[in-house]
Amino acid sequence: MRRLVMMLLGCVAWCVPALGCTSVLVGKNASVDGSVMCTYNIDTWGGFHKMYRFEAGTHAPGTMRKIYDRDYRNYHGQIPEAPVTYLVTGNINEWQVAISETTFDGRDELVDNKGIIDYCSLMDLGLQRSRSAREAIKVMTSLAEKYGYCSSGETFTVCDPREAWILELIGCGPGSKSVVWIAVRVPDDAVLAHANQSRIRKVNLADTANVMISKNCISFARKRGYFKGADSEFSFCDAYNPPTFGGRRLADSRVWAIYRRLTTGMDRYLPYVEGKKPMAEVEPLPLWIIPDKKLSVADVIACLRDHFEGTPLAMDNDLGAGLYDSPFRPQPLRYEVDGTTLFNERSVSTPHTAFTWVCQLRDFMPREVGGLMWWGNDDSAMVAYTPVYCCADRVPRCYDTPDADAFHFSQDNAYWVCNWVSNMVYPRYSLLYPELEQVRDSLQASYFARQAEVERHALELVAADRDSAISYLSDYSCEVGEQMLARWREMATHMIVKYNDGVVREEVNGKYKRSASGFRPILTRPGMTQKARRRLHEATGDRFEVPKE
Repeated sequence: MRRLVMMLLGCVAWCVPALGCTSVLVGKNASVDGSVMCTYNIDTWGGFHKMYRFEAGTHAPGTMRKIYDRDYRNYHGQIPEAPVTYLVTGNINEWQVAISETTFDGRDELVDNKGIIDYCSLMDLGLQRSRSAREAIKVMTSLAEKYGYCSSGETFTVCDPREAWILELIGCGPGSKSVVWIAVRVPDDAVLAHANQSRIRKVNLADTANVMISKNCISFARKRGYFKGADSEFSFCDAYNPPTFGGRRLADSRVWAIYRRLTTGMDRYLPYVEGKKPMAEVEPLPLWIIPDKKLSVADVIACLRDHFEGTPLAMDNDLGAGLYDSPFRPQPLRYEVDGTTLFNERSVSTPHTAFTWVCQLRDFMPREVGGLMWWGNDDSAMVAYTPVYCCADRVPRCYDTPDADAFHFSQDNAYWVCNWVSNMVYPRYSLLYPELEQVRDSLQASYFARQAEVERHALELVAADRDSAISYLSDYSCEVGEQMLARWREMATHMIVKYNDGVVREEVNGKYKRSASGFRPILTRPGMTQKARRRLHEATGDRFEVPKE
């Protein structure tokens, strides 16, 4: 969900960030296998996104690149094409550079609507023109400075197999064709998350090996009255995206939820993320944390599936949870009741995710095998992530289905089939989710178990014939994607039969139980959960009590 959509929903006046995405960065010494990892939950209402792909190429002098924004496909202008561009699949390129983002909006007056490059084009250009994270930061910032940046504030994840960086960037106002930005390297033993709120506060600007900053970043903040003080005290967050209630409760709360899964002591920051006390009375979240243990891909995926379980922000314990203890609330996040403004919590996992991924970036393998993107099309809690390698020669058809788009359902498309299942689960969450979870985790475990064998064979191939290795890994990615899709279609048709009309057809060893004649199914009527029954009773008193005879 981007800035224009947010304005249409009337959220700008409430100072709520776009709340569109969540990202996690893992340093190579914080992972179990020495890989740098990063993630992307792209959360966009009504957005349909395939697995985008840009082929590598060489371009003659004078070749121009037309810029269309990804959210609305509006044309913004054109820039010179690079002499050489690299293969990009999704958000990873053939050199194991991966880029994602979360929007923090920031100060409205700094949006340059005359700039040419939007945030998604900036990511695509960075991936197509870079062989390292540092180079991508240089490419992205220099392009934004030269041609203008037309989106609102962004936090970018920029990673390669050796380093993980966070880059924050915002424009300098209408017609300025200028930006301010700062980039910080994540320590190798650390984990950093960001979610629609600027995260970079005071850092050591003298540490030029790990901190980069635009020449105008501090001076422009002073000029506009956003900052006063010594350079050493400068905070990008406080200058360009001062935390509001929405930025804390609906954005940084997701960072807190991820961090508390990975280390102890995070409850000290609860007053900050609750958003009720003034900033002067609370301690902001740290930029990164050192996890209590090294993380696997499965651990990182678990972070992306968080619903605030077991915390004061959990959503399965009040009337809003409904009859089946849902951890979600319907949109919009803000609503009015008799003149009072209320809000819904915003968890990491959310129904409006278009796609989600986790990238593994490994410098101890040839790049054809080392760069791996685990991909899913839908809510991160509702999908099994399947592997796609960075040098793949094609995209699994289920992630780039020719006849599927935002207006056309296709049984061959992962976005629509996964949404078909999850939209059956949401209304009867506690009843149906355990079945989806079992299928999801079984498939996911099988992919993890097979990974070592697949990659061992690919390493043997790449030593002899690079193209054979790429073809082998591409075949494997397509095979697994189609396997996932077939299993999800099977689950969809199974659910509509088993849970039809609010009852449950009983099963034994995968077969439905039948009446003696075989004509009718044997049914159970589980009704609402015990928590929901209790909440309803407390809310209605004796209205629905059956009198004692």
